[in-house]
Amino acid sequence: MSVTLTFLGAAREVTGSCILVQVGRSRFLVDCGMFQGGSESDRKNRRRMPVPPSSIDFVLSTHAHIDHSGLLPKLVRDGFRGPVHCTPATADLLKVMLPDSGHIQEREAEWGTRKRERGGKGPVVPLYTEADALAVVPRLKTERYEQSFEPAPGISATFLDAGHILGSAIVAVAVHDSGREKRLVFSGDLGHRGLPIVRDPTPVRRADALVIESTYGNRVHKGMEGTVEEFVHAVDDTLRRKGGNVIIPAFAVGRAQDILYLLADLTRRGRLSGITMYIDSPLAAEATRITLRHPECFDEAAKEVFAWREAHPDALKVVVTQSTEDSRALNSLRGGAIIMAGSGMCEAGRIKHHLKHNLWRRECTVVIVGFQAQGTLGRKIVDGAKRVKVLGEDITVAADIYTIGGLSAHADREDLLAWGRGFEAPPGKALVAHGEESVSVEFAQTLRAKLGWNAEVPAPGAPVTL
Repeated sequence: MSVTLTFLGAAREVTGSCILVQVGRSRFLVDCGMFQGGSESDRKNRRRMPVPPSSIDFVLSTHAHIDHSGLLPKLVRDGFRGPVHCTPATADLLKVMLPDSGHIQEREAEWGTRKRERGGKGPVVPLYTEADALAVVPRLKTERYEQSFEPAPGISATFLDAGHILGSAIVAVAVHDSGREKRLVFSGDLGHRGLPIVRDPTPVRRADALVIESTYGNRVHKGMEGTVEEFVHAVDDTLRRKGGNVIIPAFAVGRAQDILYLLADLTRRGRLSGITMYIDSPLAAEATRITLRHPECFDEAAKEVFAWREAHPDALKVVVTQSTEDSRALNSLRGGAIIMAGSGMCEAGRIKHHLKHNLWRRECTVVIVGFQAQGTLGRKIVDGAKRVKVLGEDITVAADIYTIGGLSAHADREDLLAWGRGFEAPPGKALVAHGEESVSVEFAQTLRAKLGWNAEVPAPGAPVTL
């Protein structure tokens, strides 16, 4: 039985993860993610699926990040009626993240419509609505880690812990035909070893074909000890010496909880004290509540820190803002605050207002703790731009900028190679995805040189027959 993979996104780029898999008469997707950043992202998000969504039997969702799940509402709206298989934690996160994304689409369409109307042009149609996103919820079907299930006749699948964010999964698919088995493995996004809260990625022993991410396939993160020291310095120097604010653009799921964990642990160990952190993201607050409902995903250190936090609720002051009025009130804070808000790449949401009010102030600090895709505001700040446009206004970048890669949820080159060495034999074919083109090409070369793998980088939209 032939197997064909078509990369509809995240091939020679980072976002838009979506792989169409054709196995005999069965057709399914691994992820259905949104493109983010860059001038082409809206066009890519709006283009039609190359096959009718109604013809897709099921979806295997690796995790809840929007660049892996954000087009599920559009898929369902356009006719998909099958199940979306995911872990229980991913399902809980999708139930809040997708409606939030739909709300953002509607809000941005309203803003764009007002702008176009002033120029005598027609309205902007949202990519999808909050109602479209809510229609995904009945399609979610939860599967436990390491328990095989059969999404279609002749196809079995198993989710393994990817160690990336809460509920993230490596997907192992076995195709059975006439007594023979072909094993396909999709890494999803693999986590950085030692990442707070979640366990390290589960080793995989064999694969006839492997799709492996390469987000940081050309670099090595700073070690966790060095990362913690840099983070402590950023906080102490800003709050104590300079008297400014620390601004953290954070992904609502993953980084927000990691920062809360890190501040609690540092307070527990006496490294920091008297900290007030503002979580200016209702989504991040809800994601944190969901995280605490899933201790089955925690490593031992997380269980210990969260138990201490529960026993000492006043040691670290955490203020969650809900309304836009509460969020605006933070603009009057001249110093002494850690303000964490979304989005993680500074492309939307409340973080833009905090950058507008703090980025130009020398006494303030911006701490970048996650990947910034090409074309995003966050990437421009990381790359050293002296001035950036925020909410239509040119803002001078005078604040200190810290890029703390050790808190990245993504495996670095050494993590990826270590996970790859867990295979008992090289995969029949390794397809390198989810990375900027130059990074994916370089990492494929690394896999060939270091592990002796048959590794290549697929082209967007071009079928790969196994």
